[in-house]
Amino acid sequence: MTNPEAQQQARQPVPEAEPQAESQERSHTRPDGRSEGSPEAVAGVPSDADAGTSADAGAGVPAGADAQAGADAHVGPDAQAQAEATARLERAVRAAEQALIEFEIAVETFRIEVENFSRLHHQRLGPMYSRLDELDALIAEAVAARTGDPEDIRKAREARGLVLPMPKVEELFHGWIDSDGLSPEGAAMLTEQPVQPPPRVRPSEESRRIYRELARKAHPDLAEEEAERERRGEFIVRVNAAYAAGDEERLRALAEEWAAGPPPPERRWSRSEELYARLEWLAERKEMLAQVAAELESSAIGAMIKMAPEDPDGLLDEIAEQLLAKVAEKENQLAELVR
Repeated sequence: MTNPEAQQQARQPVPEAEPQAESQERSHTRPDGRSEGSPEAVAGVPSDADAGTSADAGAGVPAGADAQAGADAHVGPDAQAQAEATARLERAVRAAEQALIEFEIAVETFRIEVENFSRLHHQRLGPMYSRLDELDALIAEAVAARTGDPEDIRKAREARGLVLPMPKVEELFHGWIDSDGLSPEGAAMLTEQPVQPPPRVRPSEESRRIYRELARKAHPDLAEEEAERERRGEFIVRVNAAYAAGDEERLRALAEEWAAGPPPPERRWSRSEELYARLEWLAERKEMLAQVAAELESSAIGAMIKMAPEDPDGLLDEIAEQLLAKVAEKENQLAELVR
């Protein structure tokens, strides 16, 4: 049921990717020519570093990086050094991507094992736990009936409350609270305010003027390119919302925003900047997965799996025997009380 190797790998951190670790770039090749476990084959880890392989398969450098590394004999030493540094970053990113993919697989494998074991634990042991709770309530009630002590009566009520089914939320709060949260009527009652419909908005003449002017200038149908049409459409949505709310100040701000024109295009990153950003993202992803793995291991079910990683089913059998013994003990105790 469980995979000890996957659990062990889930508990180990992703190895740090060194740019010099060229050996990590070698991987098994699939029939279609791509590496097994390549980033483009895994939906969870996007890849922008795989630019294809060069003619020299032993170098392990993408074609684009190989061309930058000095395919042109006339490239200066500075440009060649920069190309070599970029190629090392490419290899580091690929190594980190592959390590992260393996770590994700291990964590996901362990998560599925925990879920499956939790389901099996509930199916096999849940009725025994319920029977123990019922016996505790019956014993407490029998003790209270014998002694009549207020403290024993209180304990009996608490024990019985643990086994009583919870009423539906709507019934418990008489419709004030439902599955979507506090109803408007319930909120009004708690705040001692009457339930009122939203006030009707009457935009001012100035708001109407600004709205009509913006609608004429920024209408999406005036754009010829799709990107500009989308930008205008998003802008008009904001204009309509401000006009519907009668927010003249917001409309003025939108008019100033439109007059200023579209924001300047973002500066395009260099290849090295993209690779460094990619490495930072991979590190953050690894930290998040490590936290998920730690939470799984620290959970009650995860701790049980760690107690018997080779035979968790046998652990369930052992717990079931202990619970059956407790059930028999409490049933004997109850029989003595009700004689």
